[in-house]
Amino acid sequence: MRKKQYSRMTALLLAVGLSAASLTGCGIGDGNGTKVVLTTGFNKDEIFRIETSTCTLPELMVYLTTIQNRYESVYGAEIWNTKADGVTLEENVKNIALAQIAQIKTMNLMAGRYEVSLEDEEKAQAENAAKTYYGSLNDREIELMGVSEKLIEDLYTELALAEKMYQYTIKDINPEISDDEARTITVQHILIKTYALDGTGKKIEYTEHARQNAYEEACEALKEAEKEEADFDELIRRYSEDDKATYSFGKGEMDPAFEEAAFNLGTGEISDIVETEYGYHIIKCISTFDREETDANKIKIVEQRREEAFGKEYDAYVDTLTRNLNEELWNTVSFIHDENVATQDFFEVYAQYFGT
Repeated sequence: MRKKQYSRMTALLLAVGLSAASLTGCGIGDGNGTKVVLTTGFNKDEIFRIETSTCTLPELMVYLTTIQNRYESVYGAEIWNTKADGVTLEENVKNIALAQIAQIKTMNLMAGRYEVSLEDEEKAQAENAAKTYYGSLNDREIELMGVSEKLIEDLYTELALAEKMYQYTIKDINPEISDDEARTITVQHILIKTYALDGTGKKIEYTEHARQNAYEEACEALKEAEKEEADFDELIRRYSEDDKATYSFGKGEMDPAFEEAAFNLGTGEISDIVETEYGYHIIKCISTFDREETDANKIKIVEQRREEAFGKEYDAYVDTLTRNLNEELWNTVSFIHDENVATQDFFEVYAQYFGT
């Protein structure tokens, strides 16, 4: 029910403009002023060019192998059998890796345009981070990814410059966020579902008859909740089909109908029946304002505004660029399936040295 949230690093790498699709399009022009050209004449192992910036296969493999092994550490190697709309998860992850490194390369080009550069101390941090990460690799990982310590240092330098470019762009974005805008409330609720899940986890909507039965059960629960002696916790245990009973959230984080009803309640008040895509809800307000949570939400909102501002600047810049994909080489890129290749700490080592 809660809308998906992204960390700032994830947003920086995934949510600002240049996607894999923008590199893999074909023809001259993509309908928005950006030139996309597929050409021959690439250097050996060159995956793409964006203006004067290039990406080699070993650079891409660092990103791709990191993401692959992070997935496998959580879900197991069998996760790659998953398909969505006929596209394998492996192909999707390839596109994510391509998008990530393309965004970093593009942000480095932006840094040149705005004369943003790293200090000697920051370059030294990238060098030290490279020593740490490269030193963690075994011979097989080095061989199959095709990397050197210098290549890793260059990747960390680019990451650091991209982060600095982001900070430069948003340095003057400091919006005033009111308590009301950032207000975080806490509620409990009873959920009577109007759907079921089949054996594959696919959502199956109830028939009209089943929905009517669910609504009647919700009415019964509401009638019980409105009694003066009602124990809402007991009613949750008796009626609710949600695994979670209590939610704390700010504006824009929940289903709109649920959120509107919740924010209009006073402490201790109970809503009428609220319908969402999940079913029928009865909401009880536990707290209409939490100072600590509201202050934390203000920080989050400011960061979101900064990301939006950067995204506009970034997108406008991307539209001026010519991008070239080595489609023949790109089509040969695949995961490394080797039990001795388990590295997944590329970004963690960067965070260790740059504190992000």
